[in-house]
Amino acid sequence: MSTLPVLPKKPLPAGRPREWYESHNRRLKAMRIAIALLDTGVYTAAQARNQTIRRTAERIGVHPPSATTCRLVRALLPNPQ
Repeated sequence: MSTLPVLPKKPLPAGRPREWYESHNRRLKAMRIAIALLDTGVYTAAQARNQTIRRTAERIGVHPPSATTCRLVRALLPNPQ
């Protein structure tokens, strides 16, 4: 299995309101956690309880997510009808 190349980080654009940076970083964190959950076999939003999300965040070295970030993680996961 090959690994993807790591892209260099670009600085965030200056001059945006603080709320923009906070929500941007929250979305990035939620995406990282959602990918890790999918890798561990959590495939639906119903399977992703706050405790599961926080345990996964700890395992991948991310600070514990807030309840808002946990909701965002669940929103990124598929929700079967």
